[in-house]
Amino acid sequence: MRRWVLLMALGLPLAATLDADAQGPAPQRQGPPHEWTFGAWTGGQFPAGDTDTPACFGSPTVIFTRDVVMRATPLDTAYRQRNIETVAVQPNGLEFRFTPAAPVMGAMGPRAANDAGFGCSGNPNLLRVERRGPDEIVFPDCSEFPSPLKRCVTK
Repeated sequence: MRRWVLLMALGLPLAATLDADAQGPAPQRQGPPHEWTFGAWTGGQFPAGDTDTPACFGSPTVIFTRDVVMRATPLDTAYRQRNIETVAVQPNGLEFRFTPAAPVMGAMGPRAANDAGFGCSGNPNLLRVERRGPDEIVFPDCSEFPSPLKRCVTK
């Protein structure tokens, strides 16, 4: 009886492995088109400093995740968060379209927040990203980000 249990314990996983190999290799999991942007980036509003120190991760200018892009503003400590609606691959980068930002109530009624976008082409719900190198990007036509951004990395 013990031999039967031992054979079953060893044989079933082996049989499952052989059956999986007969079906061919597992397909590669494809990530989102903006996967290469994931992480913390510094610069943009000013020339990028050291990118390989813990200080870079302490106060990045822009953070890209799967569903959200967060940006720092010069006059506020809180990050502005924009939810990604779509990401389109461009010949030399990406084009992000964000869900419309919630309006801010002012004396004259609701209006778009001044820093809701990136200052790009007059559309706060659009961000174009061009790749300049493995760890360097720019936001073309974005008045609030005249300098290149560099990825924060560990040594």
